[in-house]
Amino acid sequence: MNATINLEKHFPVLLNELVSIISPLYGGTFIDCTFGAGGYTKKILEDSSNNVIALDRDKSVNPIVAKLNKTHKKKFKFLNIKFSEINKIESDSVKAVIFDLGYSLNQILDFNRGLSFKSKGKLDMRMGLNNFTCDDVISKMSQQNLFKIFKFFGDEKYAKPISKKIVEVRQNKKIKTENLVEIIEGIKTKKSKRNNSTKIFQSLRMFVNQEISELINGLINAYNILPVGGLIVVVTFHSIEDKIVKYFFKEYSEIKNSSRYLPNKITNTKYFNLIEKKPIIPSSEEIKINPPSRSAKLRYAFKIDNGCDFKKFKSKFSYLMEIENLAFND
Repeated sequence: MNATINLEKHFPVLLNELVSIISPLYGGTFIDCTFGAGGYTKKILEDSSNNVIALDRDKSVNPIVAKLNKTHKKKFKFLNIKFSEINKIESDSVKAVIFDLGYSLNQILDFNRGLSFKSKGKLDMRMGLNNFTCDDVISKMSQQNLFKIFKFFGDEKYAKPISKKIVEVRQNKKIKTENLVEIIEGIKTKKSKRNNSTKIFQSLRMFVNQEISELINGLINAYNILPVGGLIVVVTFHSIEDKIVKYFFKEYSEIKNSSRYLPNKITNTKYFNLIEKKPIIPSSEEIKINPPSRSAKLRYAFKIDNGCDFKKFKSKFSYLMEIENLAFND
């Protein structure tokens, strides 16, 4: 997940596009799976016929929640849970489930968390309801496992030398955020448009917060609680997320034949109606206002049938979930 931020103000990405997609469904309950700064929720609640159930694993959103509880007491409900646990929600009138997989401004600028390479001090990176910190990963993971995290979650070209250097340095001192940045900069000496630490920090955030399992289970459980005709909307910010969401919608929105020689024998059911095959991306105007939005992609689909087991979907990305389950070997 990358930050959906501007240095001065938080902007909910692709807000107008989202509204145009969901507004025909107004008059029911919408689930905002990634409440954050509340941008989507506030916009949806502008229509008095709507209700919102918002989820967030991060308790730092509580002040924003408190304000909405005062202004929309009967129309707004908040749950401090991971969105993979969306199946705990009981509601008969859910119209849409919305995921914005970016980080909010408040989260990135809270330097005590160590989410940003601009932070100082202890490596944390927890978004809430976690089992371990980034410090645990850097301090205890074997070189081989660090390599896998950096390679598969960050697509980091220098994953091997960076993981080797981390293991070497930690023998003599505790690695803090600034030390990790120094290690990366010492190996990736060539400057680029992106900060040299971006991929390593991305991969560590994903691992610490188990973001792959969260997304896969969140999508499946969103499907399970939606009635037929309901909508799933997802805004992603990097290629791994988008690859997962694209496959999820595409694989189950097509009817395939068992063989080209048996064109009439259908082997699967169509579970989604995919209106647009290509993702919706921010306009040039939005990117000017909020540059980090340039990597955002919005995909959506309507549920048209029940009963999908998603075995193929889970199998397709099992290798990524296996990396999330790597042991602390050291």
